[in-house]
Amino acid sequence: MAPRFALSLVVALTAFAFSTPNAEAARKTVCTITVNSPDEKDFLRRTLPRDEFDFVELVERGRPDWLASACRSGVRCDVLLISGHFDGGTQFYSDRLHVDEYLPVDEMERVACSASCPGLFSQLKEVYLMGCNTLDAQPMRTAGGEIERSLVRAGYSKADAGQMTLTLGARHAESNRDRMRNIFKDVPVIYGFSSKAPLGPFAAATLQKYFQSGPPGEFGSGRPSGRLLSLFAPVSMTVVNGASDDDVHATFRRDACHFADDRLSSAQKLAFVHKLLRRDVAEVRMFLDAIERHAASLTAAERQAPAVAAILGEMARDQASRSRFLDFARDADEPAVRVRMLALARQLGWLSVDEHHGELLLMVDEHLAGKRMGSSEVDLFCSLNGDRTLGAEPHRLRKAGTHPDKIAQSAVLACLGERDEHARVLEALTSDDGDAVDIAQVYLRHRPITDANELRVVTSGIARMQASDAQVRALDTLARQRVSDAASLDELIRLFTLAKSVNVQRAIAGILIRADYKALPKRELVSSLSRHRLKSPDGADLIDVLIRRVQAQ
Repeated sequence: MAPRFALSLVVALTAFAFSTPNAEAARKTVCTITVNSPDEKDFLRRTLPRDEFDFVELVERGRPDWLASACRSGVRCDVLLISGHFDGGTQFYSDRLHVDEYLPVDEMERVACSASCPGLFSQLKEVYLMGCNTLDAQPMRTAGGEIERSLVRAGYSKADAGQMTLTLGARHAESNRDRMRNIFKDVPVIYGFSSKAPLGPFAAATLQKYFQSGPPGEFGSGRPSGRLLSLFAPVSMTVVNGASDDDVHATFRRDACHFADDRLSSAQKLAFVHKLLRRDVAEVRMFLDAIERHAASLTAAERQAPAVAAILGEMARDQASRSRFLDFARDADEPAVRVRMLALARQLGWLSVDEHHGELLLMVDEHLAGKRMGSSEVDLFCSLNGDRTLGAEPHRLRKAGTHPDKIAQSAVLACLGERDEHARVLEALTSDDGDAVDIAQVYLRHRPITDANELRVVTSGIARMQASDAQVRALDTLARQRVSDAASLDELIRLFTLAKSVNVQRAIAGILIRADYKALPKRELVSSLSRHRLKSPDGADLIDVLIRRVQAQ
């Protein structure tokens, strides 16, 4: 699909007026966007009176600009049916290999905000979103504790800050339901599903029951149907109306549209970003996703354009906004959010390369000194030092010696280049502490074992573990190391013959199937696997796959 194909789609979402009584009596047009199963569309075509309803499929197979083509055709839809899998907020798509068409939600928002195709959906009365979670009310983002703390720092009372945090959380939640209401602005009836949606054949069968018992003339009327909702109730169908200019969150929709409206230049959008940055930083945090995307979208040529360069210069000199932004970032509850905000500050000219580096070291240092650390923090901090730049100044970091029992601190220091801590993490992999094994597993994704002696020590340690979930996870970790050391492979084969757990044997098979086949004793291996394997409760499994592959070699 062309990058702008949905340009026309958002189409689908720009102002929708109620029709007059005369139009109500006239023929109605049912527009369909079928990116997966045609079951619902085919049923409606067979069922609805041909003298009352026209059908138009907007997707033209093999044509990337199918939506733009629909806009130019002059079609005006009364009902819109979108059939496709929905991945929880990004796009409608198909599970059929031969189908390339899909429908991105971002493009739907861009079209809705840009008013680039006002005719196609201008008289829309009903929308059917036949995909899982299309009207899920679960918020995509929540207001963290740092939001309230930043408002208190800005001078609000504790009570007012708490209330404002709740308000911001509700306004910026951006659930699937909120996004669809904003996209299909002013549409009186939008049907969708709050969780799992039915497959096409079931949906078509349910629609058949509806038409057999529902009141005539209800479909396409722009009035919610209680009968339809009751029939689809077991599969979470729900109904909402499109957002309006009087909605309590209408201001948020207008703000969000500044990022999606393609009628605005890069300079105009950047000026709006600067305007946002001057607000309470709590609200800036809620717009972080959109601000990040826009900053990342600016090309080098755009940044050098006079209008854009002038605004970037103003932003870089805005010390008041910079100070509030960095204070908030340092107070963020989640280190991943802090990292994102620091990266944005670097893009906005608020941090030099050295200052950005120093801020990252400060964050790592705070966690080494006692802040909560788990596998997600280890993953993040090891990722930050993927290029080995953070480890260049270990003297600036407090050591984990005051927390000798905390393997997470050891893993982070090991990612920063501390060899002694590296040995501690390898030792943790062979412990019976599941959390420690998880952290070692994360660490070794960033710092794989390259020394044969280390590999042998780890393999022997795992072999000595009691059969448990921790041992299986340790073996799964070893599988990612692509073992090629003959001594280590021999130890694993020995463990296979002694194992009392089928899960342990399967984990060992996972290592051997990824190992260097040249280092495997093939004839002896097949014999050992066949003679000592435990009976699988699930039939053929990974052990069988390994045996076949070794025999084929």
